[in-house]
Amino acid sequence: MSQQTASQTEEKSSGWISGLAALIVVAALVLYYTLGDQSLLVRLAVLLGGIAVAVLIVAISPDGRRFIAYAKDSWYEVKKVVWPTRKETTQMTLVVFGFVLIMSLFLWLADKLIEWLVFSVFLGWK
Repeated sequence: MSQQTASQTEEKSSGWISGLAALIVVAALVLYYTLGDQSLLVRLAVLLGGIAVAVLIVAISPDGRRFIAYAKDSWYEVKKVVWPTRKETTQMTLVVFGFVLIMSLFLWLADKLIEWLVFSVFLGWK
């Protein structure tokens, strides 16, 4: 029972932590536009500092830790992908271009046949 209560407490705390981070980002945006008379460097420092604080807050939250673990696992899976060689990529690209050319010729011929049947044969237009 204590395991379930701990996970519920963690979910509730994660919600307000994400809300706090969103509030900090909104505050940083408001300050960026409010400080219009300041130099661009100061305004960007406020904006980027607010975003950095929000990202840090979210990163230490339970949801943030789960996202970081997910991103690490995803990067590990991407490293395991066997990418095609340049030769294989070129060959497959040529196959796709050839297929597109053949299909475009087929569709053009089908269109002209239907056009001829409708206008010349059925309607009798010349």
